[in-house]
Amino acid sequence: MVAVKKDKINGDALGTGRRKSSVARVRVRPGNGKITVNRKPIEEYFVNDQHRRAVTETLDAVEHSDKVDVLVRVAGGGMTGQSGAVRMGVARALVSFNEELHDQLREGGFLTRDSRMKERKKPGLRGARRATQFSKR
Repeated sequence: MVAVKKDKINGDALGTGRRKSSVARVRVRPGNGKITVNRKPIEEYFVNDQHRRAVTETLDAVEHSDKVDVLVRVAGGGMTGQSGAVRMGVARALVSFNEELHDQLREGGFLTRDSRMKERKKPGLRGARRATQFSKR
């Protein structure tokens, strides 16, 4: 069973993606392939081609890149974390948009949460694992 989330007002398909400390809230609606991230075109927000590709490869995998408009609100973390969060959010929103895409997106690895997080700093250490330099004298 897949959790299908729809907007109660206008019926947009919703999806939330997370990676590292970034959170992306994604809306997918029928359209002609326009992608907007934080009210800017995707080319303006994700300047790096690698980050842009992370977002668009989800749509390309299910051949919906020219059938839907994507609206994204993303916060926290850096560009790589944000693009990964958007990638997952778009995949989840596409499943809410059309449940038949679930198996295809699961197979492509778009619905898997990347669980790698920054490790917390421990007491007595300089970072998560880095200890102070040993001094014999």
